[in-house]
Amino acid sequence: MHPPDTIEIRRLRVSTHIGVPDEECAHAQTLWFTVRMIPSQGFNGLADELSRTIDYVAVAQEIQALASSKPRRLIETLAVETAAWLLGRYPLQSVAVTLEKHILPDTECVAVHVERRR
Repeated sequence: MHPPDTIEIRRLRVSTHIGVPDEECAHAQTLWFTVRMIPSQGFNGLADELSRTIDYVAVAQEIQALASSKPRRLIETLAVETAAWLLGRYPLQSVAVTLEKHILPDTECVAVHVERRR
């Protein structure tokens, strides 16, 4: 069996207000999203037509809009909301969202990862 056909957006940069202390949330921060989407139908039969697949440009723009729509305290919350929103909006079997925040000294990043299936 072949691995499923997958669309991946890697490290999409998003600016949003997020953080537990009020001082942290007061200023927009940069987060990085990696989203792996497994479409309900594979890539066979797409006939080179955008309308038959997931428009990753639209997905990226919509993730940026969702992230900036309101302040949040936890990146975990935003990751769960993003996965649920993508499953509700697009014909996907499953979605995986990894969200990175560069906040802790002496670390590359803090990351959370969620996977959801239809």
